Amino acid sequence: MNKTILHLDLDTFFVSVERLQDSKLEHRPILVGGVSDRGVVAACSYETRGFGVHSGMPMKMAKELCPEAIIIKGNAGTYSKHSDIVTDIIKEQVPVFEKSSIDEFYADLTGMDRFYGCHQFSTELRHKIIKETGLPISFGLSVNKVVSKVATNEAKPNNELKIDIGHEKPFLAPLSIKKIPMVGDKTYQTLRNLGLRQIKTIQEMPMDMMQRVLGANGGVIWKRANGIDNTPVIPFSERKSISTERTFERDTIDVIKLRGILIAMTENLAYQLRRGKKLTACIAVKIRYSDFNTYSKQLKIPYTSADHILIPKILDLFNTLYNKRLLIRLIGIRFSHLVQGNYQIDLFDDTEEILNLYNALDKIRERYGDKSVIRASGMDAKTIGRMHNPFNGQPPIVLAHRKQ
Repeated sequence: MNKTILHLDLDTFFVSVERLQDSKLEHRPILVGGVSDRGVVAACSYETRGFGVHSGMPMKMAKELCPEAIIIKGNAGTYSKHSDIVTDIIKEQVPVFEKSSIDEFYADLTGMDRFYGCHQFSTELRHKIIKETGLPISFGLSVNKVVSKVATNEAKPNNELKIDIGHEKPFLAPLSIKKIPMVGDKTYQTLRNLGLRQIKTIQEMPMDMMQRVLGANGGVIWKRANGIDNTPVIPFSERKSISTERTFERDTIDVIKLRGILIAMTENLAYQLRRGKKLTACIAVKIRYSDFNTYSKQLKIPYTSADHILIPKILDLFNTLYNKRLLIRLIGIRFSHLVQGNYQIDLFDDTEEILNLYNALDKIRERYGDKSVIRASGMDAKTIGRMHNPFNGQPPIVLAHRKQ
């Protein structure tokens, strides 16, 4: 049976939420992100794109390209709230869906045509989201995730596009190679240097030629250019949390030591989130005292995977929770409400330097191990660290309970 995969994408999500709150921003050029010259553009309205502005570029450059743009710092908490509203609507209507980021969703509608037209259902779902949230949303519908995602991007703004079975290659052929998911600036330049411009040219090439140029990624790109993709829709609830905890050989009341371990735990789990391209929206701290009484406290936060945001919040939770001044036997932290997503949600306050620093540190950890780079305040937490990616789809490795 051919699959039917729906891809939904909230158009210029951050900008759309700002316009929802202030109608005077309609049809005006908008930049959302860090307001200083060292900030980064998290999102931009369609009105700015004709000037060459795009998300991820330095705010200073964006302002030079489009000086009349209105700059908004943005509010991650507000965006998370609106994302959750859309998620709840989709959850009510669709049995199997994947939240791939704060503003993107996939749904597997396979078999629905027996009872109800997939295209009609998708259209009604889109109209329901627009009516109940006031947010523009586009969708693409096809036999797989890749073609549906490309179709959504072609349908924008605030529209829909269905690619019939067997028409995947003709649909993709005239498009730019940059529209293939996973073709970034570096890969695009490599392909352009080979004289490739349209997807049609890749379709006409043998797959092994692409593999010789780009290795294993070349094969993946060739398949995507030909509309081939067997990636399943991963249910939204598949991975709900990631956590770590430590039991002490001797119960302790050393607050400096406890804070250092919490910092090391948070730093490591935040790296695991970025490694798995995940964001968390709920954090928790657990304490077990020497009398075995256990207490925990959690806090809902805007989606993030950034150490410098998570560490202060974890320490604040600990300070609130630890009020008995008794000896502690165990401490732990947990990140939950996980969704797929990259670092963009934290761009409102961050500078290019912070983003580049995280990228550099994570590359070192990926090559030399989790503990190759750690904060000085967490150096005494010697056993913190994982040797595997908790989001690689494999069951977790069960280790003997390690003690600090």
